[in-house]
Amino acid sequence: MKEDQAIAALGALAHPQRLRVFRALVVAGPQGLTPSVLAGQLEVARNALSFHLKELAHAGLVSVEQQGRNLIYRAEYGEMNGLIGYLTEHCCQGAVCDVSASRCEC
Repeated sequence: MKEDQAIAALGALAHPQRLRVFRALVVAGPQGLTPSVLAGQLEVARNALSFHLKELAHAGLVSVEQQGRNLIYRAEYGEMNGLIGYLTEHCCQGAVCDVSASRCEC
């Protein structure tokens, strides 16, 4: 992942509602969710949800597929893992790091 992609992804996730939407899609798994289901689960207005989904899609964190009359939104796990990899790429200066610890013991 390049720096500009990481910035876009982090920027998209830096809003409480978008973070909740993304987490709900991660939990939903590969089958994804429709906007109606997401709006009901998160108790958010559909027009606001549409805006947040667009921002997440623009950052590459969410994909959308038309299935009949429904839109299905899914988390993009490759992008999510790419962001995590980018953030931890040089963790502990290449030494083995115990990520279960509250801090790295490098």
